[in-house]
Amino acid sequence: MAENLKIEGNIREDFGKNAARRLRRSGRVPAVIYGAGSPCTAITFDPRPIARFIHSEAAHTAVLTMELPGTEPARVMLREWQTDPVRGKLLHVDFVRVARDTRLKVKVPIHVTGEPEGVKVQGGIFEFVLREVEVECLPDDIPEHITADVTSLTIGRNLRVAHLPTGENIKVLTDPDRVVAHVVALKAEEEKPAAEGAEAAPEEPELIRKGKAEEEAEAEAGEEAKEKK
Repeated sequence: MAENLKIEGNIREDFGKNAARRLRRSGRVPAVIYGAGSPCTAITFDPRPIARFIHSEAAHTAVLTMELPGTEPARVMLREWQTDPVRGKLLHVDFVRVARDTRLKVKVPIHVTGEPEGVKVQGGIFEFVLREVEVECLPDDIPEHITADVTSLTIGRNLRVAHLPTGENIKVLTDPDRVVAHVVALKAEEEKPAAEGAEAAPEEPELIRKGKAEEEAEAEAGEEAKEKK
């Protein structure tokens, strides 16, 4: 699981577009927290602790700690967020509460290590087909990513979801037969149309020579006819 980050928030009191603009100008971001049987709460928070984190893979799987005045720290996860398309700054965030004893369904990225034998020795091409899987587990068991070694892959062999190394406390929900990665052979180059045209070229002079021969035969026949007369 990714390193736990703490976020300090405040209950939001002003609403509307103008209020949201004022919040962003002051360096804070509007957000909501919901889930775990508790009512939805509108808050504001300082986005600096997660400014870089929000663009990483861990943003989808990490459990964060939300601290609000007058309440116990809440364990939350990022559910959705909006960013400025030009500046990349956060505009709004949805947090969902999580409980330690409640299993969650999340998508975890797949990482591969090693150089496949089918590429290094056999000259094949490595194709990374599936880059994440859906899993179910407790919040504290969520992996930041799943790493698989593809060194032994040869041409024609593949790595499937069932082959991914996961802990005993993690249930993989993605179809176990789905291909994660494989090595394929290079396709032989097809003969170019130009080559076919080059082979057909010699036939043209033959037709031309045939035409000249016919003309010469006709000329000889004409001369013989004149001589008879």
